[in-house]
Amino acid sequence: MRAVGRGIVPAWAGPAGEGELLPLIGAQLDAVMAVETAAYDFPWTRGNFIDSLAAAYPCKGLWDARRTLLGYYVALLGVGEMHLLNITVGPAAQGRGHARRLLADLVEVSRQAGAATLWLEVRLSNQRARAIYARMGFVEVGLRSAYYPAIGGAREDAAVLSLAIEAEGRIHGVD
Repeated sequence: MRAVGRGIVPAWAGPAGEGELLPLIGAQLDAVMAVETAAYDFPWTRGNFIDSLAAAYPCKGLWDARRTLLGYYVALLGVGEMHLLNITVGPAAQGRGHARRLLADLVEVSRQAGAATLWLEVRLSNQRARAIYARMGFVEVGLRSAYYPAIGGAREDAAVLSLAIEAEGRIHGVD
């Protein structure tokens, strides 16, 4: 831990004290929707987030020292596995390791919940995300044809990735 601004932040936090992970709540949905719509051509709806919160899915936001939302994730816990439904880092906050921090937290949440595997889908065209997932140890295990909406009414395929959750607490690619 180190002192930054108004208090103590974890050692993994970014240079401006970025990195406080907190469970998302309904009152934060305006901030979530602002990030979601800035990041995607086909964003989740507010209703998707409301339903996820109502169902008590694991949902966390990453906030900077000014309480600006940097990114978030939403996942679904199943029997022995976790499924990442949405992970987003706002365009202005990308490239600073926030996606890896969110994923590392989700791996720990998965481990604590007894999940042996973490699953996700990613657009084939999203090379940046695919590289992050590969660095963290995810492996491609399948393909979902025409999974995502695309510009002009077309559909885009998704790679299905999985990560075996290691019981001893190590997370591949994250110190």
